[in-house]
Amino acid sequence: MHIVKEAKTFESISTELLVVGVTKHREQMQDWASFSAFYGDSLNAWLSAGDVSTELKSITKLPFVKEHANLKRILFVGLDERKNLTEGDLRAAFGLVGKELKALKVKDYSIWLESFTTEAITVDDVAFIAGEGTTLGYYSIPHYKTTSNEVDKRIEAVHLVTTAEDLDKVVASFEVGIIYGDAVNEARSLINLPPNLLTATDLANYAQSLAIEYNFEVEILDKAQLEELGMGGILSVNQGSYEEPRLITLKYKATEDFTDPIGLVGKGVTYDTGGYSLKPKDSMVGMKGDMGGAAAVLGAMKIIGELRPNKNVVAVIGSTDNMVSDTAFKPDDVITTYSGKTVEILNTDAEGRLVLADATTYAKQQGATALIDVATLTGGVITALGLDKTGALSNDDAFYANFMEAAQETDEFVWRMPLTESDKKRIRKSDVADLNNSPGRDGHMIFGGGFVGEFVGELPWIHLDIAGTSDAVAAHDLGPKGGTGVMVRTLANFVQRLGEEK
Repeated sequence: MHIVKEAKTFESISTELLVVGVTKHREQMQDWASFSAFYGDSLNAWLSAGDVSTELKSITKLPFVKEHANLKRILFVGLDERKNLTEGDLRAAFGLVGKELKALKVKDYSIWLESFTTEAITVDDVAFIAGEGTTLGYYSIPHYKTTSNEVDKRIEAVHLVTTAEDLDKVVASFEVGIIYGDAVNEARSLINLPPNLLTATDLANYAQSLAIEYNFEVEILDKAQLEELGMGGILSVNQGSYEEPRLITLKYKATEDFTDPIGLVGKGVTYDTGGYSLKPKDSMVGMKGDMGGAAAVLGAMKIIGELRPNKNVVAVIGSTDNMVSDTAFKPDDVITTYSGKTVEILNTDAEGRLVLADATTYAKQQGATALIDVATLTGGVITALGLDKTGALSNDDAFYANFMEAAQETDEFVWRMPLTESDKKRIRKSDVADLNNSPGRDGHMIFGGGFVGEFVGELPWIHLDIAGTSDAVAAHDLGPKGGTGVMVRTLANFVQRLGEEK
């Protein structure tokens, strides 16, 4: 996409559509008189009559009635009371704009940035949110239908209409927003891939392509190497499958000596039947998305590769599927993880925590001095928090508080759950092993994440359970149903913030 930064006046617009924000008190908007004169005297009357809606996130499409070289339509975006507008509202509104742009098959368009600013939201903020929101809203799920012969049309150019003095900074903000949106969309596409088209090997190949594109150091361990290392967590889950597992490591080196890297650990279970603790048939549909944690980490690494923050990162993903066969692991088995800790298997459908145990241990060995693991881990988080909140555990208040500032900036809702000594005792309760992998259905989210915490040690750590937020059951302002790419933006933003602290 080519971003043009020259159009400072309405008359100089040379695109087929102009996006304009409108509020109830538009007379307070900078240059509104100039714009209404540009469009025509009827505009204010239509707004007063409600023919052009100012309701939050409403979209009104009108033709441009005057003679103009190329401008055909105005897309009015309702912002309601300007003083109440939040960045989350604005992002959602631009998501809807992205959907309209796709539906209209627009090739080039303009955004009047100042029409979306408030006292708290600057023109640079608007540019970033516009780039991110429209990119997210423009996304559609890749499909395999044979009946469609429609040519896919893409946006080729965007003009930013603004009076800002530092145009380069505004354009840079818009471009960074697009980078964030594109990374989320790639994560979404990974989650939406059918499981026969995204095996552990395929996920490793995608990670390899990121490494080549962004000059990451990469290591892919295959089954034989995992056996040699004794990674019994991943290997036990993989026992029932003919598809080999992979342990994927990417290193972004901001410094030559690779000191003090933050570890991002993702669960990459490409399909989960539940194993011998077999899921009901309705619960099995959608388990292609059980690698949403891996997708979040890979999406964050894409942003990190693009923006090159001043913070070292090691990303580790454990990937396998969880199948049923005569070789699959069973309830009552005892396994030995990579850390040396033994685990009594009480539930083969509590497999993700076993994969994360080995991946977390490996991230520590690679030098991580703080850890964040991301996983579609438990149905319990949905029972506790619903489908719109990511559940979290942490052992470090300051680390978590810093992370939450990043999450609030990206408007991704995270809620911290308690992890008590009583919970830890139940995870450690076994007559035959150091740990058990399923203490009970009560507090399921806490037990799942707490199990991973047993392999963290004293490092600052955050566990993110995205089982509810990784998949949307219906279309929403920022995209279609299916994979959401949740936590991509927050993880990347958090790493950027850590880099700025140095």
